[in-house]
Amino acid sequence: MNCEFCDGKTIIKKVKKQHWLNGKLFIVENIEAEVCPECGERYFHASVLDDIDRFLSADHAVKERMDVELVSL
Repeated sequence: MNCEFCDGKTIIKKVKKQHWLNGKLFIVENIEAEVCPECGERYFHASVLDDIDRFLSADHAVKERMDVELVSL
């Protein structure tokens, strides 16, 4: 597909994605996305996002826990 911002040709890559679900923030690794090599924009197919929601809604292993700071400017 072509990037809607710079018209570059996207490539399929595995990436990390920050994902909010039910008020909780998750970092999910090895998620397939179409990534523009020109500007870095990432596109996720709806089916991939649905799969993430299903996975996180069920019992799942946690690789690591980390502290995250929320700041406001």
